Amino acid sequence: MSARREDGGWTVELDGVEGRQSVRARMLVNAAGPWVDTVINGVMGKNGPANVRLVQGSHIVTKKLFDHDRCYFFQNSDGRIFFAIPYEEDFTLIGTTDRDYHGDPKDVRISEEETDYLLKGASEYFRRPVMRDDIVWTYSGVRPLFDDGASAAQEATRDYVLKVEGDAASGAVVNVFGGKLTTSRRLAESVLEKIEEVLGKKGVAWTKDGTLPGGDFGVKSFDAEVRRLGLDYPGFEQRFLKRLMRLYGTRARAILGDARSVADLGQHFGSDLYASEVIYLVEVEWARTAEDVLWRRTKQGLRVGAEDVARLEAYLGSKSRDPHPASP
Repeated sequence: MSARREDGGWTVELDGVEGRQSVRARMLVNAAGPWVDTVINGVMGKNGPANVRLVQGSHIVTKKLFDHDRCYFFQNSDGRIFFAIPYEEDFTLIGTTDRDYHGDPKDVRISEEETDYLLKGASEYFRRPVMRDDIVWTYSGVRPLFDDGASAAQEATRDYVLKVEGDAASGAVVNVFGGKLTTSRRLAESVLEKIEEVLGKKGVAWTKDGTLPGGDFGVKSFDAEVRRLGLDYPGFEQRFLKRLMRLYGTRARAILGDARSVADLGQHFGSDLYASEVIYLVEVEWARTAEDVLWRRTKQGLRVGAEDVARLEAYLGSKSRDPHPASP
């Protein structure tokens, strides 16, 4: 809610799931993505120029357009590259667009113009034209690109820029401008290096050899891990086990536990989503709403109906009131 320098550090007012609280810190990291300037000029009370250029990227998801697992990269008549990627087994993902965005990032939605652009581009390459009736879902995001003064959205730098203000004696902040998933580890290490410079401590770099949670297997061992999971859980369909393995890696076993069939996984919420997975997402991946579960953590929203969503919302509501929501 606010951050102010006082008494040689920061006093930060927070408003979260545990209510209002005040904390003290020697240093802050402003990694608010498209809201990074909002934090600087609003939360911290500064009055400076914009540092990021918001660029909207939109995608359409269609019924499956081809039967293999390869991706296509195409070039539009305007010189821009777009792609068609196998998506969630039964669909095809087509994107992406690049256009400047001037609204609140939380309100970003694909435009009619962007939809037409992607449909037209894909139809020029696929044997059968891709029509609006083929679209099953759309989504948009906002890229917080560092504003380097480039004339066109697609020409703005995709690299990240880090700026440090203040020092250890008065309270420092690292502002993160730009960055994306493909450079997230390098960006994180760069931020830690900035923190070390300010606070005078030096850590050991480890992320080069470290794995993400559940990723503790070889880069070419995914199929073998799925087969191993199938041997340990013979009562489940291979497709279901593959989905869990793709999302959670070896942590899929934490979801399955001692279960021997789907009947042991608790309440069913449509498709192959069961309470044991929902509980895992709440406890380990901070899911709070049905949208968190169905879209932000999984893409099961592509396969469930309105009644399933309502049951899931009710279930999550009951768990939020339960002090011990450990069992499905």
